[in-house]
Amino acid sequence: MTVVVGEPTVDGSTVECEVTPSRDLRRFFTGDTVRVDYDADISDVPPAIASIPALAHVAPVAWANGDDVAAPAVDRAFLDALGEVGEALARMYPEFVDPGELRADEVGRTADGRPADAVDDSGLLFTGGVDSVASYVRHREAEPTLIGVQGWVVGPDEDDRWRGFREHVEPFADRRGLDCRYVRSNALSVLDTPMLQAHYKRYVDGAWYSSVGHGLGLLGLCAPLAHALGLGTVHIAASHTAGFDEPWGSHPAIDDRVRWGHSRGNHDGFELTRQKKIERIAAYVEETGERFPLRTCIHDDAGGNCNDCEKCYRTIVGLVLAGLDPNEFGYEADRRTLDEIRAAFERTAFVMDEHTRFHWEDIQAHVDLDRSFPVDGATDFFRWLDGVDMAAVASEATPARRERLARAVARNLPYPVYASLYPVYDALSKISTAGS
Repeated sequence: MTVVVGEPTVDGSTVECEVTPSRDLRRFFTGDTVRVDYDADISDVPPAIASIPALAHVAPVAWANGDDVAAPAVDRAFLDALGEVGEALARMYPEFVDPGELRADEVGRTADGRPADAVDDSGLLFTGGVDSVASYVRHREAEPTLIGVQGWVVGPDEDDRWRGFREHVEPFADRRGLDCRYVRSNALSVLDTPMLQAHYKRYVDGAWYSSVGHGLGLLGLCAPLAHALGLGTVHIAASHTAGFDEPWGSHPAIDDRVRWGHSRGNHDGFELTRQKKIERIAAYVEETGERFPLRTCIHDDAGGNCNDCEKCYRTIVGLVLAGLDPNEFGYEADRRTLDEIRAAFERTAFVMDEHTRFHWEDIQAHVDLDRSFPVDGATDFFRWLDGVDMAAVASEATPARRERLARAVARNLPYPVYASLYPVYDALSKISTAGS
């Protein structure tokens, strides 16, 4: 069985690519054409590079079923990279990843046609959160181009949230004299994410894209832009360290293998835990005297921080622990906030998977009660937090039963039946997501 990625169409700053799945994979695709919009002219990008965004999103779905992928033209470096990434994912997920063959009518050895020393600038996938800001701090001497992607955390049609994102990122870039570029893609809408969740959630700790596809996918979206701008390296900030022993879709074994033409990905900061990254940011703040908002929340419609979700709580606590006042970095926090965080733990108000457990245990490992903190009540809070059994919290805060039921039902439906019932399953999925 083969998934066919068609000849890409490049028009100014937009690339489109049709995807035709094999019959057994139809349930995992919506039928949409992959479309990516850039804020740069990509007219000169060759087909072997222009097809990379589609290939990067389609390949893992094909691998999950042992299917092949075919395309008219593929860059030689990216072809080799896909083989290595497929092997890495198969080691992470031996239960379901079986990489098939990638076939191309034409394979270009150096698709961009330029000498390597002409591609010497760098880019950084940037959200304004802890991981990407820490990566900027590490690479600030190189003045990387900041790259924001609309179509993952912020949907391609969520214009208000995207406006909020840009209003956060652009002042950060402007104050530092950095170029800021944007990518808008419907690639995740091309994949039937609820169905992928229904089939593969039992194997992954998180969502399909986070657990399997986002390292390859996000770097793949950057390929035409990197060609147009001459970016030899595209940094993607690490989410974890080697201490996190669960499979994850962004990892050195994946991101450091992704390459095309003379460009390549770099999984950045893998040696630093999240709290170490906050401490690195704190050192930068002390050195420069700067204050700037961090954007870590995915729930606030205005693109800011809601101050009421697990990730906001985690970031607030990490900032206080590092001696930074959260109120100076885009949050609202005082003694009552710490009390609310403690109460949320005690009533298991949020779902904690292995990913979040890892980060909270990292915070616990850095607790030092001899330090002074910028928020009243922090010493008592950290004394309590240090004694919390995170494993017990994670085991109690399980996803809603209706979400598990919806996944089990959809997993066993033949495609024609599922297609007719999709609106029902989609509604169940949205209810369960809102409840978590």
